[in-house]
Amino acid sequence: MATESSSKSRPGISTFKGEDRALRAGRLGTGGLLLSVLAATAPLMVVAGVMPTTFAVMGIVGQPLLFVALGVVLVLFSVGYAEMSRHVHNAGAFYAYISRGLGGTAGASAALVALVAYNALQVGIYGIFGFEVSGLFATYADLSVAWWIPALVAALVVGALGWLKIDVNARVLGVLLIIEVALVVIFDIAAVSDPAAQGLSLHAFNPDTLSGAGVGTALCFCIAAFTGFEQAPVYAEETSRPHVLVPRVMFLAVGGVAVFFALSSWALTIATGPSAIVGEAQKQSAGLLFGLTEDRLGTTFTDVLHFLFVTGMFAALLSFHNVVARYAFAMGREGLLPAAFGRTNSASGAPGTGSLLQTAVSVVVIAVFAIADDKPTGDPTVPVLHLFTWLGNIGSLGVIVLMAAASASVIVFFVRRGAAGAQAWRLITSALAGIALLVIAVYTVKDFDVLVGAGPGSSLSWVLPGIIGLAVLVGLAQGVVMRSRKPEAHARIGLGNEAFQLEKAAEEAS
Repeated sequence: MATESSSKSRPGISTFKGEDRALRAGRLGTGGLLLSVLAATAPLMVVAGVMPTTFAVMGIVGQPLLFVALGVVLVLFSVGYAEMSRHVHNAGAFYAYISRGLGGTAGASAALVALVAYNALQVGIYGIFGFEVSGLFATYADLSVAWWIPALVAALVVGALGWLKIDVNARVLGVLLIIEVALVVIFDIAAVSDPAAQGLSLHAFNPDTLSGAGVGTALCFCIAAFTGFEQAPVYAEETSRPHVLVPRVMFLAVGGVAVFFALSSWALTIATGPSAIVGEAQKQSAGLLFGLTEDRLGTTFTDVLHFLFVTGMFAALLSFHNVVARYAFAMGREGLLPAAFGRTNSASGAPGTGSLLQTAVSVVVIAVFAIADDKPTGDPTVPVLHLFTWLGNIGSLGVIVLMAAASASVIVFFVRRGAAGAQAWRLITSALAGIALLVIAVYTVKDFDVLVGAGPGSSLSWVLPGIIGLAVLVGLAQGVVMRSRKPEAHARIGLGNEAFQLEKAAEEAS
C-alpha cells in the first residue's frame, strides 16, 4: 500500500525534512476560505461577459435554467468530492484525490492537467483585464495605453501578493468580491423593479427554451462560470478543521453560485424582455449589462461598475494564482516537479517558488501576445480576445476532465476501502455527476471551434483541446517512469503532508 511504503524511513530517500515542506495551518476560517474560492468565479465578469456571450452566440433564452441544471450536477459532484476531503488533506486536491482512487500514475497525469488548466484560466484573464483597463484609461483619462502594459503590471502585483500570507490574500479578495456582488445584486433588484414590457416573466425557466442544437455548447459556456468552487480542498492544509470547513465551503460556494447566476441571468432577460434578450446581446455584446444599468441606475453607478469589473478580474487573477502556486508546491513536494517547488516562504508560509513559476508563465505568455499585437492583424483586439478565449476554454476543459476523473476516483476509493455500502448514496451521486461531466466534456471538445470563435474546420478546434490531451499523456508517461525508477516517490503521490508526518514519526521512532 502507498501509505505503508511511504512511512518507511530510508537514508537518502526522504524528501520531507523541515517545516518549509508544509503549508501553515490555521490561516483560513470559513469566511476566508469561502471568499478565496468565490473570487475565482469572478461574478461580475460572468454577468457582464459570459452571460451576454452565451445569449448572443447560442441564441438560447433559457440560460437561467442552465445554471440551475449545472448547479444540480455540481452539487451531486460535490457530495463525493466533499467526502473525499474528509479523508485527504492535500494542496494538490484534484490529483491527490485521483491518486488515492485510481493510483499514482493517474494522479501524476491529473497533476499536470491541473497545472496546465489553472495556469490557462489565470493567464487568459490577463488579456481581457488589460483590454478593459486600457479602455478605462481611454475613456476617463484620454490616454492611449497598450493593453499589455496594465496586464504586465497586474501580473507583477499578483505575483507579489502571492508571496504574502494567505489570510492577507483572503482579505484582499473578500473586499473586492463583496463590493462586486453587491453591485450586481443592486442591478438585479433594479431590473425586477423596472422590467421591460413583458414584465416579470418566468419564460427563461421554461424547459422549452432549451430545445435546439446549441444546448450542449451553452452548457460549456455556463460551466466555466462555476470554475473556482472546486478549489476549496486546495487550501485544506491551511485551515484549522479541514474535515469540517472544506465540505461546508464547497456546498456554500456551489449553491450560492448557482442561485446567484441563475437570478442574475434571469434579471437580464427581465430587463430586456425574454423575446429581446438574444437580439440585444448580439447587438451590445459585453456592453449589455452596462447599457442596462445606465438606463436604470445612471451614469455614476455604471462608471463604478466598469471599475469593479476590472477589480473583480484582478480578484480572480489572484485567486487562480494562489491555486496554481499550491498545485506546484504539492507537485514539488511529491517529486512531480523539482524539489525547489515543494518549499514554502519562511516568512509567510506561502508557496513562494510556485508563485514565481506562475508569475513567470504569465509574463511570458503576455509578452508573446503583445508581440503578436504589434503585427498587422486587421483588428488590434484580436490577440487580446484570443488570449482570453483560447486559454479560458482550454482551462475549463481541463477542469471538467478533472472533475469527471475525480468522480470515478471517489467510487473506486470507497469500494477499495470496503465502504461501498456505507457510502452507497455518495457513490451514486458521484456516478451521476461523472456521467454528466463526461457528456459536457464531449460537447466541449466537439464544439471547441464555436467556443473560441474559430471557423468550421479550423485547426484550433483540435490543437487547443489537444493541449489538455497532451498534458494527460505526458503526465501518464511521467507516472509510469516514476513507478519504474522511483517506486517510493511514486507511492507518495497524493499523500502530501501526510507522507511528511509519517516519515517524520518514523525517523523519530528510529
